[in-house]
Amino acid sequence: MLFRARLGTFLTFALAGLLTGVWVARMPALAAKFGTSESEIGIVVLIWGLGAIVAMQGLRTVIARAGSRSVLRIALPLTAASYVFVALAPTYWALLMAVALFGMTFGITDIAMNAQGTVVEQAHRRPIMSGMHAGWCVGAMSGGLFGVATAAAGLGFTATVLVAAIVALPVAFALGRTYLADPPAAVPSNGRRRARMPVAVYLIGVLAFIAFMAEGSIADWSGLLLHDELGTTQAVAALGYPMFEFAMLIGRLTGDRLRTRLGTRRLLIASGVGTALGMTVVVLAPSAPFALAGFFLTGLVVCTVVPTTISLAGTAAPGQSAAAVAQVGAMGYGGLLLGPVVVGFLADATSLRLGVGVVVVLALLIAFGARFVPLGPGDVAVAGGTTVHAADALDAVGETAAAPAGGDREPVAA
Repeated sequence: MLFRARLGTFLTFALAGLLTGVWVARMPALAAKFGTSESEIGIVVLIWGLGAIVAMQGLRTVIARAGSRSVLRIALPLTAASYVFVALAPTYWALLMAVALFGMTFGITDIAMNAQGTVVEQAHRRPIMSGMHAGWCVGAMSGGLFGVATAAAGLGFTATVLVAAIVALPVAFALGRTYLADPPAAVPSNGRRRARMPVAVYLIGVLAFIAFMAEGSIADWSGLLLHDELGTTQAVAALGYPMFEFAMLIGRLTGDRLRTRLGTRRLLIASGVGTALGMTVVVLAPSAPFALAGFFLTGLVVCTVVPTTISLAGTAAPGQSAAAVAQVGAMGYGGLLLGPVVVGFLADATSLRLGVGVVVVLALLIAFGARFVPLGPGDVAVAGGTTVHAADALDAVGETAAAPAGGDREPVAA
């Protein structure tokens, strides 16, 4: 049962990543279909992101009450179905409405699949969220390759997205059978007032905001940095983001083991410092190979931050796990939208190198903020090189487990 739930959630992340990957890969075909400018395509992407944020914020209480399994069984097929409207939109204005709907259904799916991931993680009694998010990387890369293949075959945007939607819809329904029911405490059945989120959720959300902001900046500006600043060909410039995404996949496949071994705070601090170092290499790179190596290093270490914040959100508000995940997710998406804009303004005022250099500052903020991030009952303590699950630590020493004077392990939150 647990293996099936874990696999099903992993494949849900992969399916969501695939839909996004196809959509991103065929952006040039979308622009060609409607004869739109780059700014008009930017509006399309903005509408999609805003739709996701609105859905995340507006429906977080509904999701908390219904539970992630029930919501995901509806939201994932609706996301695939809304993809059809994006494919068949006859005009630019119809496209904007279709994209808004797609963004809203996708936002709900994003909340629910992350909340379901926390349910599965808590059932396993050990960190597995990075592995779940590795599914996203697999799906995004697969969607990108599908987009490349359909472009080579001469298929336009409509045909490509329509095929992806038709394939995704039955898979979305099938995955609904694999999800775990939310714990009873996570689905409040009464209470007329919406419960207030603990401050800890917003602290975690700030960390997610910064991490998403850094990832979005790299995704949107890596190609231009390689092409405009370092003078590479478009083919070489196109390698920046795939290399970053591939490194993220590798890092997320090992991130859970690292979190278990190092502890949550140490992992986040290491990720922040490593990201700052990687992006410093990119900013100071004298040639494209150095910049590509920097992007790879950055992807390898930044990849664990977002899954870790989602995992922490799932335990930061007992009885409101899905709502907490929704809040952190919405704050993260805000950073994803804002990051590229900030880099663009800085690039216009100074240079693209200095604009992208803002990621170095963001990474150092992650390392600094990790010292204050609240740990939940699902976190691990590291004592003498041996990993102990928090629940087992509590059983062993009573109500709390305190760190020794030498600082060799993290305190376990009650």
